[in-house]
Amino acid sequence: MRVITQQALGGPEVLTIVDAPEPQPLPTEVLVRVKAIGLNPLEARLRAGEFPLIGRPPFILGWDISGVVEEAPQTWRFRPGDEVFGMPLFPRAASAYAEVVSAPALHLARKPASLSHVEASALPVVGLTAWQGLVDLGGVTEGDRVLVHGGGGGVGHVAIQIAKALGAHVVATARGSKRKLVEGFGADEVIDYTAVDFTEAVRDIDVVLDTIGGDTVERSLEVLRPGGHLVTAVAEGDPELAAKYEAAGMRFSGIAVDPDPVALRGLVELVEEGRLRVHVQETFPFERVTDAHRLLDGGHLQGKLVLTV
Repeated sequence: MRVITQQALGGPEVLTIVDAPEPQPLPTEVLVRVKAIGLNPLEARLRAGEFPLIGRPPFILGWDISGVVEEAPQTWRFRPGDEVFGMPLFPRAASAYAEVVSAPALHLARKPASLSHVEASALPVVGLTAWQGLVDLGGVTEGDRVLVHGGGGGVGHVAIQIAKALGAHVVATARGSKRKLVEGFGADEVIDYTAVDFTEAVRDIDVVLDTIGGDTVERSLEVLRPGGHLVTAVAEGDPELAAKYEAAGMRFSGIAVDPDPVALRGLVELVEEGRLRVHVQETFPFERVTDAHRLLDGGHLQGKLVLTV
């Protein structure tokens, strides 16, 4: 099979395609013939060496996959021919930038018929992050006021839809160029953060979901109602911020997303009910992974980027 690997840390040019032996599934794992691979900003940071989540090169990036089960020797969950998708093994290396991946069956779900492999591969990381942030940590319920920072991005556009499905009133921050896109996902209010200070535009928020980091996290304290909850996917390891929120009578939680079969099935249900869709900005063939990573490095994406295999 072919894999995309790197021998050194650096820019997109360090990614190379090489031949490698197919993995052998362990008990309870399945072998998946990959059809599409979702790309995430985290992978660009790992490629560049910003932090050593999966160690030093050589390594194979990637977690988001959609494909067809080829072998299922010691699990009852799937059979050869089943179409599946998921985010196996995170934060351990899943080596998903590959034509074939071996993954724990529990970390996968059957692909909804209404999603293409491209769309399905774009959903797991962002969908599980948003679900765990809003449902498990945030405890969002009907009537809550939810602020989603980065509403046009990967996690953000899915979070808007999950919050709406939970019955929340959703405010989203996004660039003005993304307003129509974000409104299309159901946001009740959209704040152009390049033109308006969000702390002056919104108040009495029950839950803030942060996908931006920086001073956005600290300033979000100003818009929460008493006892409100900040959930961040970026600044989860900041004890000073956590202490500041707690001193103000607020809650502060960080998301360290992990494989979650319950949440994955919840995402599938929302898709099948027509209440959740995933936006793919652009697809690239496997051979153009460096072009995809250059775009990933640029930031300000609308939804997700996907490699097709």
